[in-house]
Formats: sequence, C-alpha cells, structure tokens
Amino acid sequence: MKYVTAVWDDGGFSVDPGAYLAELPRLRADLPPGARSFATDPGHYDIAGATRCVKDLELAGVHFATDKSGGLVLDFAPNKFKHDSGLRITYSGVTHFSVDYEHSIDWMMVDAVLLDEILPDEDGGCTHEIALTDASILVRCRDLEAVWGGTS
Repeated sequence: MKYVTAVWDDGGFSVDPGAYLAELPRLRADLPPGARSFATDPGHYDIAGATRCVKDLELAGVHFATDKSGGLVLDFAPNKFKHDSGLRITYSGVTHFSVDYEHSIDWMMVDAVLLDEILPDEDGGCTHEIALTDASILVRCRDLEAVWGGTS
C-alpha cells in the first residue's frame, strides 16, 4: 500500500491509516462515487470504536462473474467482538484481481482485515488494496459499492 501501514512487526501487527487519511482530502475528488463514499465514511478507519471500521472483518467469500461482465463480490463476516454486521463489497468493471498469500501466520483460522486503501486509477476508476493477516487482495475496477449488513 502507498499510504496505509499494515504489517507484521516484532510479533504483532502494526496498522496506521494516518498518512492515507492526510492524503484523502486531496484524493477524494478523483475517486469514483462509490469508492469515495466508502473511503470517506467516518467509521471506516475508526479502529478504536466504530462497528463500521474494516479492521478485523473476516474474509468470508469471493464471487466472480462468469459472464465476463467484470463483476466481483467480496464478502466479509463480522468479528463477533467488534462488528454488528458484515460487509459486502461489489466491484464493477474489474480489470484486475489478485490475492497474494504469504502463509506466514499459520495459527489463525481465517484471514482478517488489517486495513485497506482505495486510490484513484489513471483511467477514472480506482484500485482497492486490502491487507489481510496472511494475504493481500488487489482489485482494479471502475467503481465499488460497500454495503454493511448480513454475512454473519
């Protein structure tokens, strides 16, 4: 990620969205509407308290469109100690999707979100990078829609 810090550091995870949040006022105008709404939601990076913070959500499903429409859906289940509900992110116009597994943390049963970062893309779309406890996801798309609820 370019601005967000989300790394394994000395036996624990180090996460910090500060640099991204400092850049977000400059970046927001170049983000597509759905991505802008999700990235600028006041609870998105409220690690300490918000039930709408992405930190600690658990990756629950990846669904590809089979008709070459460029659709992709990622489902995240709530962390029972933090979230009231899960999150579904629906991507449109996907031109790239990758998951890179590190397989370095074998004691965790699921991949949980550390933090994410949404940046404008040169073609008017965006990239969404999600750091997980044992992997990272990268999506390049036209836009995305994030909806809280369900996937519990």
